[in-house]
Amino acid sequence: MKQIGREKNPRRLWSPFFAELWVLVFLVEFMKGSLLVAILPVYMGETLGLSAGIIGLAFSLQYFGDNAFRAPAGWIAERLGYRGTMSTALLFTLVAVIMLSVLTEPVWLVVACLLLGLGTSPLWPCVMTGTTEMSGPNNSNGAAMGTLEIASMGGTGMGPLVMNFAMAHYGHSYGMVFMILTGCSILLLLVSLMLPGRKESADKGALQRSALVSSDGLAKQKLKLLGGIKETIITLKTKLDVNPLIYPALFLQSFVIGLISPVLTLYARTDLGISPNLYSVLLIAGGGVTVLALIPCGKLVDRLGTEYFLHAGFLLAGITLFFFSAVRSIPLVFVSVALIGLGYALILPAWNTFLAKLIPESERATIWGFFLTLQGSGMVIGPLVSGVLWDRAGHTAPFIISGVVMLLMFGCHLALARNPRRKTAKA
Repeated sequence: MKQIGREKNPRRLWSPFFAELWVLVFLVEFMKGSLLVAILPVYMGETLGLSAGIIGLAFSLQYFGDNAFRAPAGWIAERLGYRGTMSTALLFTLVAVIMLSVLTEPVWLVVACLLLGLGTSPLWPCVMTGTTEMSGPNNSNGAAMGTLEIASMGGTGMGPLVMNFAMAHYGHSYGMVFMILTGCSILLLLVSLMLPGRKESADKGALQRSALVSSDGLAKQKLKLLGGIKETIITLKTKLDVNPLIYPALFLQSFVIGLISPVLTLYARTDLGISPNLYSVLLIAGGGVTVLALIPCGKLVDRLGTEYFLHAGFLLAGITLFFFSAVRSIPLVFVSVALIGLGYALILPAWNTFLAKLIPESERATIWGFFLTLQGSGMVIGPLVSGVLWDRAGHTAPFIISGVVMLLMFGCHLALARNPRRKTAKA
């Protein structure tokens, strides 16, 4: 781990460690894309006959579990290492998939979605910390983030495509698709066991204390957790000096996705009349544009900085979401989705690189966890708001509000670009 932290050469970015992180991101997003986009909305709504309120609650709790525990997961990863943190958490993911495949009672399905979120919560704190350690905040971070976003977008896009194909091939058998996802969960566990263990640190005494478990270990672990929370608060107060606008911006960035994700499939089927096969092609169009543009955008971010990419990305995505909500022509729908994909390709590597430059070198995982928790909280609130808008304000309302939020992000970033208010803090 110490050697990883010293690695600064972008040509060696594809180390075994980074490759393992890339595979974990791809497989986790593959599973979540399969479940949240292709399987659960139809399975819970049409096959089990559950209400939209139950489905929205299940989705929100999944996002809650995924995001509420990111900051604690970052703190734990600093002490236990990547292997112990990820392998333990991914056991919850395996249990969640098994529960979804064998249980039909609404309460247990909701609990399973919460466990699914808990199991994936350490992923991005570990991934962002490991990537920042290898590349450094100012050395090829955009290319690294772009590469990770390819894994994320690729997994999210491939999941629904593979599941739709499997459903058609096996006669709409949910048993088969859940078997595939169970196999993915087991593979995730095996990859997580290949990650590095506890890293070396200048504060060896703290690591030794956290490694020792005595007969009254439970009480001591509680004290250590409380101490870690206190340490996190002190770190945020003393070492993280950023423009306060960064906090609503973090929320809004994922709130947009939370608004769209629960209703996109329903909108495509009910309002646009798009068949499942054509919907798969639509996902390929949007996701393909994003994936193809991520690497060149990431490299350009390293050369030119983040400012203009974020300005252009937020503005393009906001305007196109308004356009998407108004069109009914299928060719124009494809154009809209492609432009939204391009907007996100401009945003994703630049936004993560922008955040990385705000984070002090000490307690990287903890602060990444805090940032990602706040950013992901939009995914918790988004589906609930989306359901209310869908039922009470019309089916286009979630997309219109998403466009408004993107334009608000554009305004926030205009202010942040002028005054990020970050000062170098001594560790």
